[in-house]
Amino acid sequence: MSTEPTQLDTRGLMCPEPVMLLHNAVRDIAAGECLEVLATDPSTQRDIPRFCSFLGHELMEQGERGGEFWYLIRKGA
Repeated sequence: MSTEPTQLDTRGLMCPEPVMLLHNAVRDIAAGECLEVLATDPSTQRDIPRFCSFLGHELMEQGERGGEFWYLIRKGA
């Protein structure tokens, strides 16, 4: 299992692309591994927590830095 989270850079993309790419990226990591998502689309603040809740992934952290949003997600079983 990887100790460093895989990074998914969706900056510059608009809904629904960030969540579509997130869905594909989560498939590529093992259960329990983490994924860091970078985004500029404000709708990700709503869409990514819903994605995690609906699909059983843990949204470990989220925040905003200088107009960019970041999320740390742990893949569920």
